[in-house]
Amino acid sequence: MFSIFVTLNVKSEYLEEFTNASFGDAQGSVRDESGCFRFDINQDVEIPTRFYLYEVYRDENAFQAHLETPHFKEWISIVKPMFDGETEKVTMKTVFPSDDGWEAQKPSLLNW
Repeated sequence: MFSIFVTLNVKSEYLEEFTNASFGDAQGSVRDESGCFRFDINQDVEIPTRFYLYEVYRDENAFQAHLETPHFKEWISIVKPMFDGETEKVTMKTVFPSDDGWEAQKPSLLNW
């Protein structure tokens, strides 16, 4: 599996608006994209304007397809002006769970 870890900072006046806008992209990703197996949004407790996104896709093609989805395009158009500085992205290969393990967990992603 292909995964990414994104670190981004949000201007303090947009914290609630950013969080609310991000739900649509995360939910749309796990609900509507068969190749998306995880989409976590985390907020730093010591630096509340810093967010971390952890996403897992079947492969890099599934991630590239994600970037073309309506929910991603809507999200990025809303939140990009809220960013404070550049985002950082690390690409990775998952080790655990196994690919079959990720596949088996997919149905449970809709239990928000």
